[in-house]
Amino acid sequence: MSGFDLKVIEAAAREREVKLTTHGRKSGKPVSVTIWISTDGNRIFIRSGGGLGRHWPQNLQAGGRATLELAGIEVEVKPRHLTDPAEARLVSEVVRRKYGSIVKPSRPGEPLTQGEQATFELLPAA
Repeated sequence: MSGFDLKVIEAAAREREVKLTTHGRKSGKPVSVTIWISTDGNRIFIRSGGGLGRHWPQNLQAGGRATLELAGIEVEVKPRHLTDPAEARLVSEVVRRKYGSIVKPSRPGEPLTQGEQATFELLPAA
């Protein structure tokens, strides 16, 4: 179980885009991005289709915390980077169910896609 309030899980299932605010790993200044969000009904996931080369995943990993805004709710979160290929592929299927065939999961034995390499489970920061 994720530890998030049910209203946060429900908002993650409903909302197509959310705002994630990290802090610059060099500047320390808040940096906000609009991203997709997914849930399996228990856990919340985000990922960068552009991979780990984007600034927000790097900031998220370096800072270890962020603020997630969805459906008028602000939640302090911490990331868990999914490094297990099988788990990253399973999350790709969760994302594909919500966003459609634009999401292309890799197959076992293939390299992970950029999005799969930059997949995070969000956990409550408190």
